[in-house]
Order: sequence, then C-alpha cells, then structure tokens
Amino acid sequence: MTIDKSLKVKAGATANRSVLTRVERIEKLMEQNRFGDSDSPFGIPKVRVRKLQMKKKKKKEKDEDDK
Repeated sequence: MTIDKSLKVKAGATANRSVLTRVERIEKLMEQNRFGDSDSPFGIPKVRVRKLQMKKKKKKEKDEDDK
C-alpha cells in the first residue's frame, strides 16, 4: 500500500527520536571507547539520546532602545 499524499511528512524524519537503532548505538559506544570489535552486538548498554534545545534570545529592554 502507498501512503496518501496528505499524510506524507515533507521534511522526513527530522524530529528527535527517543530510540536509536542497534547500529547507531554501537557507533555512539565506539566513540566513547565502550565497545570493541570483539564485543557482541547483542546485550549492549543503553545510550542516552540528548535533545538539542535552542536558547531563546533575550529581548532588549525598551529603555535601552529609547536612548
């Protein structure tokens, strides 16, 4: 079956996912030197997914703009 055009997401899967695939988890563990070539890909530890939060820009006070 195909997905109706109205239901498709234009940007794709760009939202933050709370679950990583096994390959993504292994890549993160290898970056942290917690997974080696001789280790089994089964039963690997959980990897925390960090969500990026954009900082809000501070608005200038009205007093500063008037001067």
